[in-house]
Amino acid sequence: MSEPSADHRDARAAVVRAAGELVGNGVLSRSGHANLSARVSEEVMVLTTSGRIRDLEPEGLAVVGLDGTVLEGRLDPTNAEIVAMHAEVYRARPAVGGVVHTHSPNLLAFAMSGRPLPCRYEALLRFGQAEVVPVAPWAPRGSERSVAGIVAALRDRPGTSAVLLGNHGVLVLGAGPVEAASLLTALEEAAQAELAAQPLGGTVPLTAGALEDVRASMARVR
Repeated sequence: MSEPSADHRDARAAVVRAAGELVGNGVLSRSGHANLSARVSEEVMVLTTSGRIRDLEPEGLAVVGLDGTVLEGRLDPTNAEIVAMHAEVYRARPAVGGVVHTHSPNLLAFAMSGRPLPCRYEALLRFGQAEVVPVAPWAPRGSERSVAGIVAALRDRPGTSAVLLGNHGVLVLGAGPVEAASLLTALEEAAQAELAAQPLGGTVPLTAGALEDVRASMARVR
């Protein structure tokens, strides 16, 4: 087997780092289930070979074409099912370089209830997530209907970098897998805060122009 290219090595390293961040931040479900990918080129990605990402190593990633062809490594059947989910996100959003899917408990509560997650947590603005996180309707995992629902949600909400998967979990995108994992952590915090605030009367909206205010504040220290 030929030596992996630098692009492949960098992509694998980024996915491993992102997985470590998710585990370390405690944002996974009890099972620790997740799958992550990183775009290598226009038509190629690296993808976790299974849904078990604790102690992930570079060898736990396969090189896969967006057409589903496994170019290096071997995918467990459970992850072969979700190739299209990652691939079609990359096709729908050419600037995206990383995709993360989890069953994070508080985000899962929103997905199970079919309730979009509002943007009322300042940290989301710092990741550019300034609008509601939509819910894609449930369909069997990795099916054409499921993927079509995700793509439709991304099309209808061009400003979102996340989609709740009805009765299933969440999908988060970013410039790379590490950025997607960081946004997912902020989203899980936002979902937890939304649920915790309900007995207090619920959360309050951010003020008009909050995104611009946050960006200006961030720019002052750069």
